[in-house]
Amino acid sequence: MLTEVVHFLLETIGRLGYPGIFLLMALESSFFPFPSEVVIPPAAYLAARGDMDLFLVIFSGTGGSLAGAWFNYLLALKLGRPALGHFLRRYGGYLFLSEAALVRVEEFFARHGHISTFVGRLLPGVRQYISLPAGLGRMNPFLFSLFTLLGAGIWVTVLALCGYFLGKNQTLLRQALHRAGLGAVLLALLCTGLYLWYHRRGSRPSA
Repeated sequence: MLTEVVHFLLETIGRLGYPGIFLLMALESSFFPFPSEVVIPPAAYLAARGDMDLFLVIFSGTGGSLAGAWFNYLLALKLGRPALGHFLRRYGGYLFLSEAALVRVEEFFARHGHISTFVGRLLPGVRQYISLPAGLGRMNPFLFSLFTLLGAGIWVTVLALCGYFLGKNQTLLRQALHRAGLGAVLLALLCTGLYLWYHRRGSRPSA
């Protein structure tokens, strides 16, 4: 059923060009389980053929990711923890979201602060969650937007470059996307490690 929905969205919204990319990426960044890998690489391949502009593809995809993140942020801000937990218990299964996963992301967010928003945008399966604890915690809107744009911008740019240079060869493209996903996870771990090292170093008492 999900495959049919994906094809339907690609055939209808995808015809809208850059607004279609924006909307699809907004869906991917919110509750709808829509993979960004089926949106950005094909659009970037069209850019390689001269049918679209690569910069506008990246701009539209990143902007859509920010819009979807803001949807989740405002939803969590308005509903609050009890109502959001009740919603996920009842309907989370249909959206591949769970209250237990939200709790884990909340704990991660509480321990690591604003860096969680940036790191979360790089991690598959966490992108849709990370805006919820930010909204529940009333994270500074400017910092939320900044770190979301940084993380989403990196991921969308990587996907776009893969599609732009390898879009003709689906086998090489799948391999590149797999490596890109692993690279994003490694980058997230590296950033988290450097962040923790810096703060532990700063918290040590001076001699």
